[in-house]
Amino acid sequence: MKADTSRWAGWRFTEIAAGHIIAGMALLKIARMGNPVLRAPAAAIEDPTAPWVRRIVGDMIETMEDAGGTGLAAPQVHQPWRIVVFFVSGERLTEMPGDVAQGLTVLINPVVEPLGRERAFGWEGCLSVPGLRGVVPRHLRIRYRATGLDGETIDREAEGFHARVVQHECDHLDGILYPQRMTDLRLLVFLEELQRHPIDLADLLAETRPG
Repeated sequence: MKADTSRWAGWRFTEIAAGHIIAGMALLKIARMGNPVLRAPAAAIEDPTAPWVRRIVGDMIETMEDAGGTGLAAPQVHQPWRIVVFFVSGERLTEMPGDVAQGLTVLINPVVEPLGRERAFGWEGCLSVPGLRGVVPRHLRIRYRATGLDGETIDREAEGFHARVVQHECDHLDGILYPQRMTDLRLLVFLEELQRHPIDLADLLAETRPG
């Protein structure tokens, strides 16, 4: 997922690597919409603590930072595995109690469970869909479970933007890009045009809401 900022001050690699340093990281090529790797379901990882998994994760983090993203899934860098890395800065949080900043987090074999039926519309961008933004409905509250690099279980509930980031990235593991989740393709726009002609999403949604 594309971030509005590439500032990473304060995040520590020990938070995601259980005290181990990820060394020798490299930039990877980001697959763009239309590449078959983005349409295929990713494979589960049998041993999340394997050295080769740590190497991929290190390269993903380096690539995400360089590209200014807030999240990245392994298929986006031509790696067909169920791995997600992400962070949530405090700049885009909602006022929901479960929408809190998250340091760098690695999810291996994640599973997302919606909590309730309520959804919210919000703007999304994607490193694999450069130059575009779209309005996407997402579950407002979720629970996600995964394994970390240290083999320990991650089990969290999330709301708001935190939940949106996790859903966006985990969609990549099933071959889904955010335009496929959109309900109104009139709101798939070039970022440059959106900056020239801002759209007040709250007003627009109020106008289209039935009676």
